[in-house]
Amino acid sequence: MSSIQLPKVLQNRKTSLEQERENSQKFQALSISKAVNQIEQPIKEKHVRSTIIGTFHEKGANLFWSVGLRMPVEDNPIVAWKFCHLLHKVLREGHQNVLLQSQKYKSKLNDFGKLWGHLKEGYGTLISRYCTLLITKLKFHQQNPKFPGNLQVTPDELMNFGENDINNYFQMAVEMFEYLDDILALQNAIFGSLDMSRSNSMTSSGQCRLAPLVPCIQDSSPLYDYCVKMLFKLHASLPADVVSGHRERFLKIFGELKQFYINASNLQYFKNLIQIPLLPDSPPNFLLQSDLRTYVTPVVVMPEENLQPDHQDSIETASSFEAADLVDLTPVQPPPPVPPQNGRRSSPSPPAIPPLPDIVAQRDQLIQQLQAEILRLKGEIQKLLAQHEEIYSQLQDQIVDLETKLAQKESELTQERQTKEELLVKAEAASAAEEVQRKAKEKEEKFQKLKDVYGNLRKEHITLLRQKADVEKQLNVSRQKADALLKTQTTAEEKLQALLSERSTLEEGLQQTATEKDSAIAELEKAKEQAVAQTTAVQSRLDRILNEKSNLESELHDLLAQKLEAEEKLEESDHISKQVQSNLKAESELKMLALLESVVKQAEKMLQNAVSEMDNPALAAVTCSSDYLKCLCGPADKTLEQLGPTLDKYRADQEGIDELANTVTQAAHNLSWLLLNGKAVSQTSTDIEIGDNMLEQCRFIGNGALQLMGLLKSKDTWGGVSEALSAVRSQVQSLGTLAERLEGRGTPLDTAGDLLESELESMEKAIDEAASKIEEMLSKSKAADSGIKLEVNSKILDACTALMAAIRELVIKSRTLQEEIVGQSKGSASVKEFYKRNSQWTEGLISAAKSVAIGAHFLVEAANEAVTKGGKLELLVVASQQIAAGTAQLVVASRASRGVSTATGAVVAAAKACRNMVENADALDVSGLTLHAAKRLEMDSQVRVLELESSLQQERMRLAALRRHHYQLAGEAEGWEKKDIPE
Repeated sequence: MSSIQLPKVLQNRKTSLEQERENSQKFQALSISKAVNQIEQPIKEKHVRSTIIGTFHEKGANLFWSVGLRMPVEDNPIVAWKFCHLLHKVLREGHQNVLLQSQKYKSKLNDFGKLWGHLKEGYGTLISRYCTLLITKLKFHQQNPKFPGNLQVTPDELMNFGENDINNYFQMAVEMFEYLDDILALQNAIFGSLDMSRSNSMTSSGQCRLAPLVPCIQDSSPLYDYCVKMLFKLHASLPADVVSGHRERFLKIFGELKQFYINASNLQYFKNLIQIPLLPDSPPNFLLQSDLRTYVTPVVVMPEENLQPDHQDSIETASSFEAADLVDLTPVQPPPPVPPQNGRRSSPSPPAIPPLPDIVAQRDQLIQQLQAEILRLKGEIQKLLAQHEEIYSQLQDQIVDLETKLAQKESELTQERQTKEELLVKAEAASAAEEVQRKAKEKEEKFQKLKDVYGNLRKEHITLLRQKADVEKQLNVSRQKADALLKTQTTAEEKLQALLSERSTLEEGLQQTATEKDSAIAELEKAKEQAVAQTTAVQSRLDRILNEKSNLESELHDLLAQKLEAEEKLEESDHISKQVQSNLKAESELKMLALLESVVKQAEKMLQNAVSEMDNPALAAVTCSSDYLKCLCGPADKTLEQLGPTLDKYRADQEGIDELANTVTQAAHNLSWLLLNGKAVSQTSTDIEIGDNMLEQCRFIGNGALQLMGLLKSKDTWGGVSEALSAVRSQVQSLGTLAERLEGRGTPLDTAGDLLESELESMEKAIDEAASKIEEMLSKSKAADSGIKLEVNSKILDACTALMAAIRELVIKSRTLQEEIVGQSKGSASVKEFYKRNSQWTEGLISAAKSVAIGAHFLVEAANEAVTKGGKLELLVVASQQIAAGTAQLVVASRASRGVSTATGAVVAAAKACRNMVENADALDVSGLTLHAAKRLEMDSQVRVLELESSLQQERMRLAALRRHHYQLAGEAEGWEKKDIPE
């Protein structure tokens, strides 16, 4: 049987994995194109989610960038704006390789930003700002690769990123500030464009502009949190003035970020998209570490997204990817039965064997059906995986949120416990004082009550005294009336006597008079009885008042006794309170002195470390300029100047211990930094004597500062602080004077040794090339010239060859002497360190090498001009003299020097001799001249002499000016002082 031949369709069919990858790429490309369209409305989350899932399938962003760069990003502003938004979301939530693979596209983003930055209206400025923000984000993740795209890390991870190095925290805070500045610049531009275009958050155009603020809020919230924690860390490790710039920059960012959150919270568009955190009314006080315990981390909460895809998009996607793979699944119908003939059933015929092509077609159809089923199942698996990834991402976010809340609650619980312990300690410390105050208060209240009772009794006593006076006044009136009645009685008795005497004469009226007398007597007796009764009542009332007075006086004496007793107890409680206060004050003073002693010990330790570091060989690589050292002397002297008055103030009134501790710490810090930089300047000083004096002065400062700290430790030795302080200040000022002497001398380059080697090699190469060219010219002259010209050329070139040989010998010996000088003088330092410390000698060798190389080229050109082109022989003289001047700097041995000088003289002599030979050959023949012709030539010769003399004078003046200018340029290049340059 012949073998079955399968069709080419089956032979070229792709595998299932390739087909699946192709479908996934098509689906991701379709999602990106749907997300980044030209319609001015926000990007749909389902397209963004599909794009992000695609980065996990591809394990990177190569497909995303390949599709995105083919879009009209440079033509349509809406497309460019949406592309930036989609890229921001992908960088935040995409695969971890997205950030790494996107680094190479920063230049492309920069070009986009510059292109759209020229468009000042509409989306132009917004796109430019957004590109700047994306570039900043990529740079931040490049410098801090441990941060994920969404910037979510735990506090422990954040602290571990700095590797316990305060410099890393310092730099990381700067990078986060730059990140936040770009976010705030973008949001300012967006809100400004909304005002200009009169858009709001409920229109599609306004929402298109506002949508990128959601990832900006998600980035800014953790960045703000990390900045707060790192600034607390920096303030705990560094002086406050060192991080003052960070603090001021954070305060500016805090105000702008708070206003940004308020503006975004007021927009209806963000109500259902994101829960924006609110910052506190006032920023954290980094100078108080206790504020860190009350700090609350702002948390951004995103609502749960609807994971059900849109039905219409699902149909479109399915139709776009599966239309090419649909097959006809209709089963093959069997052939109809043959109708019966002549009323009889036909006999069954054997089943017909289908032909071979039908078998192949059925097999192809079955294969297509199975492949379609496999694709359908893989699509379902893909959807399930996407849903699983989305659910897993949401659960991860919820876990992070719960962990954040748990950490927040734990921090709050820890703060409450610490607060409780502090309150218990304070309560125990203040319980005794409170008991004394309570007793004193009770005594005071009891005394106040007694005082009030005494006042009331005094008022009642005064009232009773006034009533007694009134009663006595009434008694006096009654007594006066009784006296008047007695007088009336006496008068009546006198009248009775008169009547009795006249009775004889008045017998008729006796009865009447007797009756009147009886009635008058009755009235008088009645009045007398009334007066006596009234007097008795007044007397009894007076007795009662006097009894009450005596009782009140006895009670008053008792109250006065109780008052005296209360006053004694109050004085006793005041004495106890004063004693407690004095004890507390003494204890506080002891604690303050212990604190000051601890601060002084730390300062002494800091200075001791600085003094020991001065002898550390690793410090040899540190460099510093004399200008910066001079700037450091001022703050150090200022803090030392403040230390004396601060100490005197504390000794006078026992106040200002915190100011004294801060001054001691600042003085120790400034002096330590001054010592290390003084050591760095001394080891790189070009003047070795000044460098040694500076190092010795630094050691004096360190020893004096340690002696000063030793005096500050104990209160008994404070009397000698003033003298030690004056000595240290004097030494600091002397160090500043030495730094001024080094100003303007320049700092040697680290590459001086390499530059010297390069210039010496260039000089040797130039000498070798010059020698080879001179030999080549000599061979050409011997082949082409003859006679006097050959003789002249041979003498000139032989002299130049001898000069080149002498220079080569000089160079070899100068290199040998240079190596000997470096080997004998460098000591334990390296060769580069020796060149760096002897920069003037190094620069002199470099200048000499350049001069010799230039002179060699000039000599070759002069010889070439003289030999081949008939040039002036004076050029050879000048070139030889220039080489002699250059080699004078390279003189290492008298023999080498004489060799170069001799060779130079030989070149000059050969040039002059050749010139004489040429002049003799061209001598003027005067034998045939007439008198007139001879006179004419004489006059012409005199004119020529005058012209040449004038030209010679001008050339000499020009040569002097050129030499002066060359000397000035060489002085500026090699660091000569300007006062040494002649005017």
